[in-house]
Amino acid sequence: MKAQFITTPNGEELAILPRADYEALVAAAADAEEDAADAAIYDACKAASANDPNSVLPAEVSAFMLRGERLATAIRKWRGLTQQDVAAKLGMAQGTLSDIENGRHRTAVNTVRALAKIYDVPEDWLMAVIGPLEAQPGALT
Repeated sequence: MKAQFITTPNGEELAILPRADYEALVAAAADAEEDAADAAIYDACKAASANDPNSVLPAEVSAFMLRGERLATAIRKWRGLTQQDVAAKLGMAQGTLSDIENGRHRTAVNTVRALAKIYDVPEDWLMAVIGPLEAQPGALT
């Protein structure tokens, strides 16, 4: 980086540099700002998870999701259950559970609660992704 320094009549020192160097500095500053924001988000999430162990998905569930599984499917596989196992416990067809897991059907609050109990996870983990539609026509119970 080649900079030229000048002093104004008021005594203020100024740096003059090539445009490419200026743009590189601006980009580096933006990257540093983004990194600081990411670190702040991480710190906030880590602090929140220390107070609420249910706020963090287990690493195994996250790994399933990184391989493309939806949350409900990832949780079921993490628990070592098949769709047939879970569907039998819920008294529904395996295809219906598949539709719920794949977002083709949302389901009733009672079903979400039953799934959370079967999977031994907080209901909140499932509520937003597969239910509830209890009061609406077409909701699976």
